[in-house]
Amino acid sequence: MKIIILGAGQVGSTLAENLANNDNDITIIDDDQQRLAQLQDKHDLQVIRGNGASPRILREAGASDADLLVAVTNNDESNMIACQIAYTLFNVPTKIARIRNSDYVRERDTLFNNAVLPIDHIIAPELLVTQDILRLIDYPGTLQIAHFADELISLVSLKAYYGGPLVGYPISALGDHLPHVEARIVSIFRQEKAFIPQGSTIIEAGDEIFFVCATQHIKAVMAELQRLEKPHKRVMIVGGGSIGIALAKALEDRCSVKLIERNQERAEKLASKLSKTLVLCGDASDQELLFEEHIENIDLFLALTSDDEANIMSSLLAKRLGAKKAIVLVQRMAYLHLIQGGTIDIALSPQQATISALSSHVRKGDIVRVASFKQGLMEGIEVIAHGDKESSKVVGRKISELKLPQGAIVGAIMRNSEVLIAHKSTVIEENDHIILFVNDKKQSAEVEKLFQLSAFFL
Repeated sequence: MKIIILGAGQVGSTLAENLANNDNDITIIDDDQQRLAQLQDKHDLQVIRGNGASPRILREAGASDADLLVAVTNNDESNMIACQIAYTLFNVPTKIARIRNSDYVRERDTLFNNAVLPIDHIIAPELLVTQDILRLIDYPGTLQIAHFADELISLVSLKAYYGGPLVGYPISALGDHLPHVEARIVSIFRQEKAFIPQGSTIIEAGDEIFFVCATQHIKAVMAELQRLEKPHKRVMIVGGGSIGIALAKALEDRCSVKLIERNQERAEKLASKLSKTLVLCGDASDQELLFEEHIENIDLFLALTSDDEANIMSSLLAKRLGAKKAIVLVQRMAYLHLIQGGTIDIALSPQQATISALSSHVRKGDIVRVASFKQGLMEGIEVIAHGDKESSKVVGRKISELKLPQGAIVGAIMRNSEVLIAHKSTVIEENDHIILFVNDKKQSAEVEKLFQLSAFFL
């Protein structure tokens, strides 16, 4: 597949690295020569220095026979113009743009179509992060949740703790504990290593467990691995940007919400928009302010400003002063590995959310959704099975017969809107939605190839 990527920042570079290792013809455009040189030194791809919204530059990049254009520069307008030019001048079949401005995102159904702005898929990082946080609030105690198959099936990660009935017992006991609930533990992360467990594997306290089940059964399975946390009743949000205000609006009818905004003018505007949220003008790293607002009673502290260091420091302070849980937004993906799982409970990255969303649109085969886990090291994949036993390597075969790469596992299937937890004897049928988990995202390309129809039948 011939792919043009506009923007060699964190998202563009990571996307290029992932795709360059998957038999794609990649050209990346940016105005930073140093970034481009570093990418070209490491990977088999083409680079062009210049403005990705320029017809001349796009023509030089080979837009006339490109299959896909991905515009992920830091400028929304440049991304939109590039997609318009790719459609009008070069008839590029698929255009994807990262759009951050919430004004554009709100009007996406009217704006982004071939009659107005021909963008096939928009990726809105702030919206993705907001949805991720709301899922974590809906299921307190989880580290990450990804929904698949029209949200009927979920992949969940969480820590196993003493107090969970399954801790200290083999995985096979899960069926005895929950005879009417089907679930599958697809991976365990223990001592910095991930592995696919067997029925005899003992769950240990401190294990990070990845399980798949029907979405309606998430809490039942969680209760086997840890004591269920009470719903968050008191939430403190730091930062009145698009994520902060969206969360306050979503939560203020069901929680007591306090929002701290440093800018006086912005704080006043937020106070007029949020009818039930207490808006405070101040600095979240001000210990006196946190004491005054009874930080010791806060169930969830959300640090969501655009300043990574301020988010990290205010969260560390809030936890030290008694906040029960802290979720931090970080722009630099390198910080994800450093801070999550220590004093700070969960770190989220808009860049990582963007890369995960983009992956759903740039993979080969009929990939419906890709969700990244463990800062992009692992992946959950939803793919549709097509063909028959002759044209497909999966249809008409038992799961035990599939030539999956090591570290990849089929977790569940959606068949005619019915959720089936996968077993070795399960036979895959045409149009099944297969939910797989891979312990190493490098295996994903092999999984995708497995689900493609044989070339002879195309």
